[in-house]
Amino acid sequence: MAIGWHRSQSLASAGLGLHVLLCSSLLLNAVFIAHQFLGASPPATPERLGDGLSWALQAAKEAEDVAAVDCSGHGSVFLDGVTGEDGRPGCECNSCFSGPDCSVRIPNCAADGQGGDPLFLEPYWKRHAAASAVVFSGWHRLSYITTDGHLKSVELDRQIRRLHRAVGNAVVDDKYLVFGTGSTHLINALVYALSPEGNAASPPASVVATVPYFAMYKSQTVMFDGREYRWDGTTAAWANNNSSRNPTRGFIEFVTSPNNPDSTLHEPILAGSSAIVDHAYYWPHLTHIPAPADEDVMLFTTSKLSGHAGSRFGWALVRDEKVASRAISYIEESTVGTSRETQLRVLKILNVILANLHGKEDIFAFGYDVMSSRWRRLNAVVSRSTRISLQKMPPQYCTYFNRIKEPSPAYAWVKCEWVEDDDCYETLLAAGINSLTGTVNEAGTRYTRLSLIKTQDDFDMLLERITEFVDAEKHGRTPAASSSM
Repeated sequence: MAIGWHRSQSLASAGLGLHVLLCSSLLLNAVFIAHQFLGASPPATPERLGDGLSWALQAAKEAEDVAAVDCSGHGSVFLDGVTGEDGRPGCECNSCFSGPDCSVRIPNCAADGQGGDPLFLEPYWKRHAAASAVVFSGWHRLSYITTDGHLKSVELDRQIRRLHRAVGNAVVDDKYLVFGTGSTHLINALVYALSPEGNAASPPASVVATVPYFAMYKSQTVMFDGREYRWDGTTAAWANNNSSRNPTRGFIEFVTSPNNPDSTLHEPILAGSSAIVDHAYYWPHLTHIPAPADEDVMLFTTSKLSGHAGSRFGWALVRDEKVASRAISYIEESTVGTSRETQLRVLKILNVILANLHGKEDIFAFGYDVMSSRWRRLNAVVSRSTRISLQKMPPQYCTYFNRIKEPSPAYAWVKCEWVEDDDCYETLLAAGINSLTGTVNEAGTRYTRLSLIKTQDDFDMLLERITEFVDAEKHGRTPAASSSM
């Protein structure tokens, strides 16, 4: 009896011990879980600065502080500008102006008509500062890829197609869209994509263009020197010489429409060639739009569409899947796609453009007003001259504006008419006008190009120098570049 009782007591004690141990274990687990999930530090929140603004508002404040500096109307301040002793970026002055606030006009300054910066649209974006501003976090799109594993913004692709349909300047429904770091990045990508695969049995493709052409077509083709293609001169050398054309050789023909430098609409010259049609200027503010473009390979860029040349963004519309695939492979191998920040900015810009089409703040109406006015004023002065002439451009019907519109070209294509002025670039340079010689387009020294798309300061100085040049002709004297302050 005693033995049985002691055994029962021992078992009871053991059971109680196990119960206490189990409860203690559960309690410790509960404490551990509570510490991990309830007592842990809260997730990091966006940084708030001393003045109470969040990081986004502070970034916006910095941008607005910089943009508020007007530099006397003859320059701009940029967030990434060179900082002074006060730690703030200073004014970057337009051509022919200087000083801390760009208020000093430089005496005897030559007009700069050489470059292609589309700064004539800067006032438009200043009017739309809020709508076009972009603020993004420091961790925005750190990955190489974007939505669903793509290297390009799916939404930007969609908006580009919307814009073309709305403007009516390109057929997009049966095309693949290829992004590039500016349209210049796509020049060689498309040459590569249209060339035969490099092997001994396939002769290299002949890359050609029609005079006057955009000089980079030749310079890029020569520089990259691919085994699949080579620069083979101008279309004139092949168009009327069928006997010298190798039937096994393919031709890749660059066509710029409207053309740079003379702004005329062009079509391919060589029958059967694979054409790359550069439509950088095929927008209603720079030309009339007779119909949507529908070539197999087309190039576009934001530079001349919206003025955002520095963002370096362009795209190609390609009908053939294989050609598009090869172009995309080229882009991926050379840059792993275009900058994600650039794509975000362009998306914002396109949204602003789309929201204002055919309204009071239509970018194409704004741009057309500026460019047609510049052309009209320049043409009025040059028409008084027998020494120089401009390309002839009649009014044309534009489907976007639904009316006949006056010319609004990006460039003036100048020809020197006098026999003694055999180098037009040098003739204008002596008059204080810097231009782009026609030799770079293989058009010869009789021609030179003047840019009309830069700042208003640039155009005003150009018109002033041209007026002096023409007036000097009438009075039988050589224009002096130093005559004006």
